[in-house]
Amino acid sequence: MSGATINLLYFARVAELVGKRDEAWPLAEPATGAQLLDALQARYPQLEPAARLKLAINQTHAKPSAPIRPGDEVAIFEPVTGG
Repeated sequence: MSGATINLLYFARVAELVGKRDEAWPLAEPATGAQLLDALQARYPQLEPAARLKLAINQTHAKPSAPIRPGDEVAIFEPVTGG
């Protein structure tokens, strides 16, 4: 199915680095969170290392191995540290 996309949401520092809060991202077939992070780093080198970033798929925290399908909403954010 061509023209399929996912909706990416960027939060906090990630939004600052990419210069936007959200964008439609082409995704014609299922991919993993890790593949998405690699693609994001290729488009936005300032995110390096993108593998450190966290994902939520359809408002549920997800591991990098989680599948992402066309139509999903994916939030990208920095890891939260305690102190």
